[in-house]
Amino acid sequence: MDNVMIERLWRSLKYECVYLREIETGSELRRTLAWWFEFYNNRRPHKIFDGRKPMEIYQQLKPEGLTPLACPRKAV
Repeated sequence: MDNVMIERLWRSLKYECVYLREIETGSELRRTLAWWFEFYNNRRPHKIFDGRKPMEIYQQLKPEGLTPLACPRKAV
């Protein structure tokens, strides 16, 4: 993956999410980031995909039976 794509992702995250909120705790940051990434991938239209959402593109292209990757939860 080209670095410019990652740089654009981080720019979007900062300007659409982080800079607009006063995040005071680590747990609040974690919840906010989880919300934003869900929004970014599932509900936010992207110009590069002609207004479609990344998850729509993924669902069309993924092999049958494959589920999206998720970060494993830390055992408490």
